[in-house]
Amino acid sequence: MPDIRIGIVGVAGRMGQAILREIAATSGAVLAGGSERPGSPLAGRDPGELAGIGPTGVKIVDDPALLFTNVDAVIDFSTPAVVAHNAALAAQAKAAYIVGITGLESEHLEALKKCAHHTVIVQSYNMSLGVNLMAGLVRQMAATLGEDWDIEIVEMHHRMKVDAPSGTAIMLGEAAAQGRGVLLEKVADRGRDGITGARRKGNIGFAALRGGNVIGEHTVIFAADNERIEITHKAADRAMFAKGAVRAALWAKGKPSGLYRMSDVLGLSG
Repeated sequence: MPDIRIGIVGVAGRMGQAILREIAATSGAVLAGGSERPGSPLAGRDPGELAGIGPTGVKIVDDPALLFTNVDAVIDFSTPAVVAHNAALAAQAKAAYIVGITGLESEHLEALKKCAHHTVIVQSYNMSLGVNLMAGLVRQMAATLGEDWDIEIVEMHHRMKVDAPSGTAIMLGEAAAQGRGVLLEKVADRGRDGITGARRKGNIGFAALRGGNVIGEHTVIFAADNERIEITHKAADRAMFAKGAVRAALWAKGKPSGLYRMSDVLGLSG
């Protein structure tokens, strides 16, 4: 079976380089392209040299349309602003689109859903095995424990993160809401300041902490009178996200068009 040809959006960034190193270490995968923003001075450079793994024979491009040519899949951890355009390029090229971007709004998700009629799209706010297993546990616990158990989600990331709460925190909140059979948007409490009154029964609370170079820490708290359960996941290296993204690109080969989650890739759905 031929290698899966993978392209990377933002290949020169920290996440892009982590993905590149994971591709180089993965049997059956090969780097086929990499892009940076239009006008980038890195255009024409070999991304392997930037990542410290030596020449790959691939040159960085600054036109996203060129990235989607002659690839089987594209991995994108960049910014919400490019999602709709890149999804359309993926649909046109029939290339799988692996999306690990956080901070997506409803219009971005609608664009992904539309383009998924024409190609495979895997969208997840967190592609690690551990976090997806955690989400499954949260869903099960929320379904088992009644509303006498308050649910709070606490997350911490590095000082440069621009969105809050994190996409992973939202994913965990959605898992809890699904377990209770409610819509997260109806029960989410994303901020408390001043005289807020007593906690509303059934709400799912969020707290976002920022500081230092923390890659990502998430804790889901189930609190009842006289007892508390906490489930925590701590990320020590971006390589875990890269590993999941490359695994998703390999999994996508030959799958029918559709919008998938990381739980599908890992066999955790249903």
